Amino acid sequence: MLLAALASPATSLTPWQAVVLGAIQGVSEPLPISSSAHLYLVPRLLGWTYEGVAFDVALHWGTLLALLIAFWREWLDLVRGFFSPGPAGPGARSMVLRLLVACIPGAVAGVLLQESAEAKLRAIPLQAALLAIFGVLMWVADRLGPRLRKADIPDWGTSLLVGFAQALALVPGVSRSGITLTAGRAKGLERVSAARFSFLLATPITFGAGLVELRHLPHGLPLGTLAAGTITAAVVGLLCIKGLIAWLSRAGLGVFAVYRVAFAAFLFAWVALH
Repeated sequence: MLLAALASPATSLTPWQAVVLGAIQGVSEPLPISSSAHLYLVPRLLGWTYEGVAFDVALHWGTLLALLIAFWREWLDLVRGFFSPGPAGPGARSMVLRLLVACIPGAVAGVLLQESAEAKLRAIPLQAALLAIFGVLMWVADRLGPRLRKADIPDWGTSLLVGFAQALALVPGVSRSGITLTAGRAKGLERVSAARFSFLLATPITFGAGLVELRHLPHGLPLGTLAAGTITAAVVGLLCIKGLIAWLSRAGLGVFAVYRVAFAAFLFAWVALH
């Protein structure tokens, strides 16, 4: 009965469907597999109503909460250090400035190109191609990038490259975490250092995007349904953030590249059959 409710087409999302999409958001936002692609493609594949980018961004508020819980100590240290005259001050101010500057390309791209991206870049073959292409690029950067180095505070060149790379994540199929990890690894950052900077950078950009899109939330979507999806995204997202950090401390990004290529192949086959 539950499976039938989940798989049947609907004119509006049910709470169970919102939970499923929240779980998908919680998994696909921290992991480098593109949450925007999955949140659009899964409803299409299952015949559900796609509630639009505003609902997707609402689910991002769940993963934003997960990010704040996972990195609250780092943010607290950065805030304290930023205003501290002591020895921690210069490092904290340097990190905050790098994060702020790295946010600018993504913020500008979001303001200028959001509507175009929503209208013109949702074709399933295009998303499948981008999943595969950027998955391969991520694997190449992870395996063949410069010598690894651990850096609590990335240099300006790395920060800017990661910031400009993040702007590409506006396109579904690219993956914000995937492209920022790719940029960090291409500049020689050790995997956990690249992931940490990527997650810290995700916090302000996700908050800003959420504020912009909240006014566009579907009016007919019940608050309970929205809450179910958002809470699920937060819980699953927190587990996946911690899981990814643990994974990257001992293994690489190849498994995610393989998944992206396999999912892209499935999508091409699905389009061909339909």
